[in-house]
Amino acid sequence: MRYLIDNFAEIAGFARTHLYLALVPLLVGLVIAIPAGAAVRRVPWLRRITITVASLAFTIPSLALLVIIPPLAGIATIDPLNVVIALSIYSVALLIIAVPAALDSVPAEVLDASDAIGHTRLRRTLTVEFPLAIPVFVANLRVVAVTNISMVTVGALIGVGGLGKLFTQGYQRDYPDEIIAGIIVVLILALVVDRVLFALGRWATPWLRASGPSLTQRLRSAKGVGA
Repeated sequence: MRYLIDNFAEIAGFARTHLYLALVPLLVGLVIAIPAGAAVRRVPWLRRITITVASLAFTIPSLALLVIIPPLAGIATIDPLNVVIALSIYSVALLIIAVPAALDSVPAEVLDASDAIGHTRLRRTLTVEFPLAIPVFVANLRVVAVTNISMVTVGALIGVGGLGKLFTQGYQRDYPDEIIAGIIVVLILALVVDRVLFALGRWATPWLRASGPSLTQRLRSAKGVGA
């Protein structure tokens, strides 16, 4: 703990780099996985292939991926973009599985009620399925975010910045306090990001906190169907 206090400015710089390397791939994953996951959900054979490919992609060892990407992308091994690309692959792999699973969690009676009041498939997906899938999706998103924060530390093995430097430097110097400081800050970052995503998920689903008729009952009532 003393090391953490004495070197706070340097560690804060590592933490900012660490967050950048963890959160940018998460955003890339969201942009790619949400539309792709929604598209493959309704095509069983394509969904099976997507899940298989995504699962295989996530099993590739992170260090091996960090060695493979530079020659393929035409970048230096120590380029931070190397870590961003690698974690983007992992993020997409996890989220493209999570999106269909989240949409599957929407109750069938809600979908029936939505169809009964005349929603088109696109409108139902955007205004009913996606909002109601948020709790399940956010739960998966939190796992991916924390996983990214953990995996960024591997980048230190190839010379990319972040809190992983505290691990490699601490090991090289045989200085456990530096390693412990790195572990503490990584855990703090993971907890903070997890809580922020949880709060965003709660904010995006106010109906889970409100009392009164369920969404299914309100949809049925709008069509004149008794709840």
